[in-house]
Amino acid sequence: MNTRRLVAAALLCLGLGASQAQLSSPMPGVEPMPSGPGVHSPDSPIAPLKERADVLPWGLLTDVKVKIVKNRVMPIFPAVIQALDQKTQRVQGFMMPLEAGERHTHFLLTSVPMSCSFCVPGGPESMVEVRTRKPVKYTLEPVVVQGRFAVLQDDPYGLYYRITNAVVVK
Repeated sequence: MNTRRLVAAALLCLGLGASQAQLSSPMPGVEPMPSGPGVHSPDSPIAPLKERADVLPWGLLTDVKVKIVKNRVMPIFPAVIQALDQKTQRVQGFMMPLEAGERHTHFLLTSVPMSCSFCVPGGPESMVEVRTRKPVKYTLEPVVVQGRFAVLQDDPYGLYYRITNAVVVK
């Protein structure tokens, strides 16, 4: 399966994304467990991201509203996110390979680690498509990439963010 189809299939599975839904408690007096973009599962064997001042915070990137236009879900970005467009930025996250292999030049970076190999860990607001200059070895550990950041207004695959010409930084 080619990469674009894989990305499209993964995003299609999300629909409007769990982050857009309001969950109600299944039992009176019992609050539902938090979910959505940037919420790390307490059952994950992988440690959550450590806060860093030199990267874009996921809390900012996930602050996106959506509207339906002609049967399509379209993002509405606040001005602070739009101001990031076409500028060099750093993002920290977990690698989500789009193809099999040990090294990758095209992958998704997500705010939380995958909990299963068949599930996307959040909606499009909680991932960044990454294209690197040199192949990056897959790891379960968080990585930081730096490159030209694009805020995508109408991506055909439903993505909201992309970093191109990226390099891994410490």
